[in-house]
Amino acid sequence: MPLETLTLTLTSSRPVRETGVQLRGFFATKFTEYELLHQHVDAGRLVYQYPKIQYKVIDGTPMVIGINEGAEVLKELYDQYDRITLGDNTYEIVERNITLREEAFGISHQILSYRFITPWLALNQRNYERYFRLDWSKQKNLLRRTLVGNILSMAKGLDYVVTSHIKLDIGRVRHRMCTVKGVNMLGIECDFMVNFAIPDYLGLGKSVSRGFGAVVKVKNL
Repeated sequence: MPLETLTLTLTSSRPVRETGVQLRGFFATKFTEYELLHQHVDAGRLVYQYPKIQYKVIDGTPMVIGINEGAEVLKELYDQYDRITLGDNTYEIVERNITLREEAFGISHQILSYRFITPWLALNQRNYERYFRLDWSKQKNLLRRTLVGNILSMAKGLDYVVTSHIKLDIGRVRHRMCTVKGVNMLGIECDFMVNFAIPDYLGLGKSVSRGFGAVVKVKNL
């Protein structure tokens, strides 16, 4: 299934020190009329669905990813600001780069390789404690099942029906502590192989709109 994606990359006068959390806050506050930017409807009720707009800061560079109707929203507002305020810092925007693509999404006849470039929030409080009581083989199986579930959830949120078995394996895992809304969580950084096409920078797992779980395709693991 083809997905339309729009990647908005902002070049500022200095590297951005904040994260996708603060970047999301800027856009959600400045453009409150666009529900896809903040996933809240009237009365502040949160919309629980795969986010069509996702915010990342990669190596000090802010990026906003729009998917399908999210891409249309970004086309309307990408140039309606000259600076962004993230936390206590304000950054002048000196350049905007827009990349619009139609990309394959879904079951692939090939095994494709990916890498998490931002921490994947795979574990909740309940399975976090269980995870560290397991040996590596069982930890890996738990992460593999979780990642397959995340892909299925993403597919459902993007109206793609998975009709074939997802085959997936995970490479070496690195652990990294993250803070999400004031709560410490375990982030996972790893490579994985799967028979499923995922456009670059789309997120898997929890808090993907805030930049967690972003993946990119790699040629060889």
